This record gives sequence, C-alpha cells and structure tokens, in this order.
Amino acid sequence: MDEIVKHINDTNASYRQPNAGDAKNTDLFLDNEHYQLFEGCGDQITVRYNKENLTKAILFIASILPRKFDQSATHELVRFSKEFVLDQLAILDALFVVEGKSTNTFTQVWNARKDVLKKNGEIDKRFYFNGLLKDVVYTNHIGKIVKTRFTIRNYFAGGYSNLHIKKTLDGIFDIHIENTTEAFDDNKESGLEATYVAPIINHTLQQIFYGAPGTGKSHTIKEQTSGEDVVRITFHPDSDYSTFVGAYKPTTKTVPVTTVIGTKAVPVEGADGKPMTEEKIVYEFVSQSFLQAYIEAWRKFNQLAVGESPRDEYLIIEEINRGNCAQIFGDLFQLLDRGDHGFSEYPIKADADMQKQLCKAFDGIKIPQEDEINALFKDEDDIVSQVLNGEILLLPSNLYIWATMNTSDQSLFPIDSAFKRRWDWTYVPISDAEKKWTIDVNDVKYDWWQFLDAINERIYDATYSEDKKLGYFFCKAENGVITAEKFVSKVVFYLWNDVFKDSEFEGDTFRDEDNGKLSFDKFYITENGKTSVNKDKVERFLNNLNLKPISENTDDEEYSGQKESVDDKDKGEWTETEKKRYDYWNTFLKYASEKSHDFATYFGGIKKASKDHWKNFFVSGTDFYLVAIQQRRKHAIEMQVYYDHTTDEYHKLYAHKEEIEQEMGIKYEWKEMPEKKSSIISEEKYDVDFENKEDWNNQFDFIIDRLLRMREVFLKYAKM
Repeated sequence: MDEIVKHINDTNASYRQPNAGDAKNTDLFLDNEHYQLFEGCGDQITVRYNKENLTKAILFIASILPRKFDQSATHELVRFSKEFVLDQLAILDALFVVEGKSTNTFTQVWNARKDVLKKNGEIDKRFYFNGLLKDVVYTNHIGKIVKTRFTIRNYFAGGYSNLHIKKTLDGIFDIHIENTTEAFDDNKESGLEATYVAPIINHTLQQIFYGAPGTGKSHTIKEQTSGEDVVRITFHPDSDYSTFVGAYKPTTKTVPVTTVIGTKAVPVEGADGKPMTEEKIVYEFVSQSFLQAYIEAWRKFNQLAVGESPRDEYLIIEEINRGNCAQIFGDLFQLLDRGDHGFSEYPIKADADMQKQLCKAFDGIKIPQEDEINALFKDEDDIVSQVLNGEILLLPSNLYIWATMNTSDQSLFPIDSAFKRRWDWTYVPISDAEKKWTIDVNDVKYDWWQFLDAINERIYDATYSEDKKLGYFFCKAENGVITAEKFVSKVVFYLWNDVFKDSEFEGDTFRDEDNGKLSFDKFYITENGKTSVNKDKVERFLNNLNLKPISENTDDEEYSGQKESVDDKDKGEWTETEKKRYDYWNTFLKYASEKSHDFATYFGGIKKASKDHWKNFFVSGTDFYLVAIQQRRKHAIEMQVYYDHTTDEYHKLYAHKEEIEQEMGIKYEWKEMPEKKSSIISEEKYDVDFENKEDWNNQFDFIIDRLLRMREVFLKYAKM
C-alpha cells in the first residue's frame, strides 16, 4: 500500500475563523485500516501540500457557500463573498513562501497518534494525526496585516471531499484533496470527537521550592512559569487571612452631592448647571492574591471548546515560612487536599461576604464541562453551580500554588507536619549560575563563585548545616560587579551576625594582622567624621580564604618583562594598593642601602621606588637581571632570575641546575617560555604579611640576602 483515500465527513471538516479555538482544528481522524500505510514511520510524518490543489479546494468551498461549518464549540455560518475568496487566496500566497521566494509546495510535520494512553488511564483506540496548525501572517483584502493559523481542515468540505495521502520515494507523504459533486456521509467518523474528561494530574499542583538563601528559588519559578498567568504575594510576620484572601477595606467612590428639600434628597447643581459630585469613603470587599488567582482560574473554564483544557493559573507565595501559615490559610487548609483530577477533594463553605464577591465575579460564566466536573463529586449536588454561586470554595485543576522557602529562616514560623504533607518539596541546590560575577576590592577583582565555594565549606565546618550557606544570588551584582561596600553590608554582615557568631570566629579565616581576630567593626573606618568600608580588611578576609584575584590585565602581580613606572607625579590618582607598594619599595631601598654595603655597591645607585609590584635589579656582564616581586594577594615574595629572551646562557645555567640549587640551598622553578620569548628561574617565600610593618625588616633581609647570593652564584655559572 502506497496510498490511502479518506472520505471527509463533518467531523474532520471545519472552516476556521482567525480567532477560533485550537482544539478541533489540530486533529485529523483517519480510519484504522489506514494505519497500514504509516506503520513503521515513527511518531511523526512529513506531509507536502500543493498550492494549486489547495487553491482549487478553497474555491470549491466558496462555490458551495453559504454553509454551516463546525468551528469548535459553535457552528459558524459562512456566507459567500468576494472578500472571503480574496482573503483565502492571500493566505495561500503567504503560506507558499520558502526563504522569501514563492513556491508551489511546502511541507509540514504531523504527529501520529495510535493506541495512546489517555490521562484517565484508558487506551485511545482511534488513529489520528495532530499538530496540523501553522502560524501565518498575510495581508487581507483591505491591506491590513492579519495573523491566523493554517490547518488542512479549512480546505475540507464535509461530505464532498476525499483526502488522498500518497507515500513518495523520498519518504514524504503528498496531500491531495479531491471533491465530489454530491455530498454523502460514510458514517466512519461517528463518535470520534473527543469530549472533556477531567485529566488525571501527574504533575505538581502544590510545591515548595526550598534551599539556602540566594540559590535562585524565585528565579527557578519565574523560568518555569514564563508566559503563564501569575499572581504573586510575599508572606511576612504580619500576614493574615485578610491580607491573603480578602476583606472589607475603605475605598473612595464618586457620588452626587444632594441636599434635602422637604422630605426629598435633591441633586445639587453647579454654576454650569451640571450635577455636582464628591468623593466619599465607602467600605467594599477587596479580593487579595488568593481570591484573585482562584477567580481567574475558574474563569479560564469559561466557554472552552469541547475536549479543550483550561489555561493554567499560578499563585506564587514568596517566603512562605516568614508568615504564620496556620493563621494565613485558615480554613483554606482543607482545600489543599487535591484528588487525582486536581480539584479539591473537600470543598469549604464561603462566608456571606465572600459569597457575594464570588457571585459577582462569576456572573455570566458558563462552564461547558460542568457535567464531567460534577461527576467527580457524586456526593454533592451540582458542585459547579455551587462554585459559580459563591456558596463553596473548591480549587480547580488548573490552579497551581507554588512557594519559596529559605531553609535558614525556619525559626521564624515552623510549618507543622500536616501542612507540609500537602505540598511537594523541591530542593534548589547551590550551584554556579555562570554569570562570571566578581567582587571588586581596591581595583582588584575576585571570582564570586570561588568565594562562595570557599566560604560555604567554612560555614559547613562551623555549623554542620546546609541551611546557612550562601547561594549564587545571595548578593546581586551590578553590571557583573559586587562592590566592596555591598559585599560588607550584605555578605560580611550576614556571616558575622547570623552564621559564625556562635563559633567564636576561630581559625585562619578570621585572622587579622598580628594574629588578632578580624572582628566586624574592623571592616569600617572613620576619618574626618565620615565612615567608609575598610577595603584592606575585605581583601584580608578574601586572602584568608586563599582566593586568588582574577588576572584581567598586566597588574596581576605576575611579572613578564614590564618596564618600571618612573612618574610619581600622579600619586593622588593611585589606588590604595599602589600606594602601599610604593611605600614598601621606598622603605626597602633606604634600608638595604644603609644595611648592606654590597647591596649599595651592586644595586644602589639612582634606583627609585615605584608603584609597581616588582622591582628590577640589573647584573652587568650577563643576559639576565634579578627581580623581586610583592605577591600581596598570595602573601608571598617572589625572587626571579629573568631573561627577556631565552639565550644560550639560560641553557648553560640549566645544565648546572643541580649545582646551583645545591649551592643556593633552594629548589627553583625553571620555566622556558615558548618561541624563546623569555625564561624564568624563580623562588617564592610564603606567609609574608605585607601589612605588618614591624616585620618589614625581616622581609627586607630576605630580599637582600637572595639578591646578593643570586648575583654571585648565577653569574658564576653563566660565565663558565
């Protein structure tokens, strides 16, 4: 079999208005014997339409107008008009365009459906295709741009049309419509149309997203509800039933000004002869977030097409455990028990005020599926009417209630186990959001995620709990940067006051200079009556966590042959770190020249201090020079033998590597850069406290010793 012919009765035929529902326009029912042609093709097939054929089909439909066409829940009487023909031809012109060029054919993918497990647990024995809709934008007969949706069912004339589907050599199925001169019904489509069956709900109607602060719980909900209708509320300690559900509140209302003449109230007119009005305070019942979402959810059932499901409505509760849930939900707690079909199993009675509000809100609402919904509540008399009359409250199957909860805030209002049992719980873990946020301190950037990784490890060690850890969004960056001020006010404040206050700030994480404790007050300094963040202490804290700065420019405390700064006229524009480097080198040069005659002889001269993290010391008669580097962020001093370009001299030294290291008593790191760009022989001394000026002399003695000995030993082997 390579072709089937399906006679089209009214079940498969419809003329679709641009605003028609989608339910009946997306399915095409075939006879079960037709399945043989498509068996083995998988869940989808590709069909191909011919423009000439569809043009003839729509013109045939025009020729038999006026005619009633089934359009979802209604029957539309379509009359013949020139405008109808022009618009239909314009739709075809817009459809048959590929990459901006007119074409005679276009393809579409259909979804094959056979023996499908329905939501009510039964097997659907029908054979049909869905996914027939395609968006199309065309210019109508008055030149207006109109958006509609194409479906092949628009081109079927019920009783007249025969649909030919032929499988071609390229695996595509060609679609061809042929019309007869007399209509007939072969009765093969009777009973195929779907009626509404309340689906069994397998997904989460009520869930709480929980985790550490800043893990992105609200962001997760926002992404999952994108494009949906959402009502949002945030719970707090003063939240109660009236702020969640609704209550009488004073509002203003415009009323006519009247005066009493005799026994009658007479309207007062202004100078212009018009009745005067005034604003008066009146009390009206005002729906709050719960009732707003509840009403909208039920309204979405209004005038649905047969077999069509209502759109979802979401009630989002932020920080659910910051409010007293028992007090806020009150008797609504009973509604949280949902049946298999998503409706509340146990309705509750609405009080008189709420009943009035609901009755007014549902005025004119019709629910076509009321018989199917009523069938779910056999012990109740016409449950849908009771809902629409406002007599009872009953959560519909399309109302989702989702909430967020910071686990670190559990002590605010504990949630009892009966309440917890009515929710699904979704854990949102701490993870790298990969936004590349940085902490900016003294013009030095640290990676935010690396900080979180390091501090969360300390938090767990101190508290043995996940609850106090920090998530990626705990502190929001501006343009990707978290300033030192924001870091202290949000992050440091939280850590010192909520997390580590019971651990007495033990360990290297909280070590200040002179081995003192880094208390919270040290993160602020007051000068001339103004208080500001002490960025040096912030940097100290980050260094205590062994964080390394992000290398974004040449000022990353590495050395790669840069020239020293010589201009110190712009000191007022230097960063705090640059000022500290200058002070360090200035003090060192004075100390070294006075302390060591050999240093003054070989390296003294006119050498000046600079704001750089390195200082070069030249050795005459050789290709290399010596470099001392302040590695402030690593708490280290690095000493280097540096070659701007790799020469034979470097290889000569490398050949004597063992003798040099034995003579110096040091294990060096030897690095030869690619393409002979440079070569480095280096040593690092760690645990250097640059902030402790009382230790500077010890640091200077180390640098002097290394410079003099390196000059002597390396120069000796270079000249061999």
